[in-house]
Amino acid sequence: MTSTDAPAPQGATPAPAPRPGNAPATELLLRADRVVTPDGVRPAAVAVAGGRITAVLPRDAPAPPGACVVDHGTAALLPGLVDTHVHINDPGRAHWEGFPTATRAAAAGGITTLLDMPLNSLPPTTSPDRLATKRAAARDRVHVDVGFWGGAVPDNLDRLRPLHDAGVFGFKCFLSPSGVDEFPPLDPERLARAMAEIAAFDGLLIVHAEDPAQLSAAPAPTGPRYADFLASRPPAAEHAAIARLVELAARHGARVHVLHLSAASALPLIAEARASGVAVTAETCPHFLTLTAEEVPDGATEFKCCPPIREAANRDALWAAVADGTLDCVVSDHSPCTADLKVPDFGHAWGGIASLQLGLSAVWTAAAERGHGLADVARWMATAPARLAGLDHKGAIAPGRDADLAVLDPEATFTVDPAALHHRNPVTAYAGRTLRGVVRATWLRGTRIVGEDTVAEGAAVVGGNADDAGRPPTGRLIERT
Repeated sequence: MTSTDAPAPQGATPAPAPRPGNAPATELLLRADRVVTPDGVRPAAVAVAGGRITAVLPRDAPAPPGACVVDHGTAALLPGLVDTHVHINDPGRAHWEGFPTATRAAAAGGITTLLDMPLNSLPPTTSPDRLATKRAAARDRVHVDVGFWGGAVPDNLDRLRPLHDAGVFGFKCFLSPSGVDEFPPLDPERLARAMAEIAAFDGLLIVHAEDPAQLSAAPAPTGPRYADFLASRPPAAEHAAIARLVELAARHGARVHVLHLSAASALPLIAEARASGVAVTAETCPHFLTLTAEEVPDGATEFKCCPPIREAANRDALWAAVADGTLDCVVSDHSPCTADLKVPDFGHAWGGIASLQLGLSAVWTAAAERGHGLADVARWMATAPARLAGLDHKGAIAPGRDADLAVLDPEATFTVDPAALHHRNPVTAYAGRTLRGVVRATWLRGTRIVGEDTVAEGAAVVGGNADDAGRPPTGRLIERT
């Protein structure tokens, strides 16, 4: 693949017009040799006022009077990542993951906005009252901006509109058992009802797409062998479920998003449906793009997730689909648990991979090896997820967007030490791996939330600091608009 890190056209982002008398003065100017903008990657200075980007200027543009200037040198400035698939589990299972630890890990990984899934918290986010409970648990405890998905379960299908009106970004459902009893799946009849209801108010249905009949027909997983677990979640389960979703979406004129697509065999279904006008999008995850079934040791249930990590050839096909746009987004599906739930038996261990802090580095490591550039990664992990969620003020370094930025040293490497992660439980499939790309700093609406303290004009930032546990939370709770 060719890189999209081509120089931006000269004058692609013109200098701003003279500032009107009521426009905010530039408060912050961030300089770097590599700034990833919608027009390409180039040396630039990002002007910030009131938490928003006001202009993208030449790198050596003079600083306005009174502005604080931070020079990130040869590092790359990417738009802050938007992760639309995160399980925080707070309240109720905060010992698995809570808002403070999850959002601190997100910030350390260059993520500035995340959307929390409606399970595995207690209660799940399936009514306006339960959404209020979620928000109360998160309020004043988040280090990045946080929004919420609602849930579509068998007993709330006649109450989805009030949850939509309360500000959730869409509705998640399962077609097969979710792994927790309080969030049951939708059968085919209820799936059709949910889709018709959500389509009536132009909502978004996001779906864990594995067909229960295909899963029931597969051998049940028992014991430590990864090959047995892989056989229990066949590609046919994803293929059948996605075929049903596409058919119903076409019938009801609904917007549907396929979560954590793992099976490359289902990709033609999505491409064909989209070509015929069906409003279907899909995502995949860092672990599906960077890990393979062949390398999973028996008993290593830190690699267990549903759907599963598949073979190397399947991974290559997923990369091709990310490159050509069949897969829209790359998001974490951060689904953590306590270490004791990762027993060395694939039939009984909790299925989920904790990777919130590592996704950018993991994807960049593999993307660079395949000839992709920083602009590609920014599109997959910031711009496209922001578009999916309707967050028009996020996901790009451009005037009018929030001043959310990830400062990445693309050439630096590090070895993953679980003890150095901010996740509540240090369990990760990436332990011991050497990854490329170190997040040196993260900015949220013009405030540095990871890295060294802001420095005065004429100084330079040298490196960052992931040990930011003492910083007060500055994230906000956001709603669909």
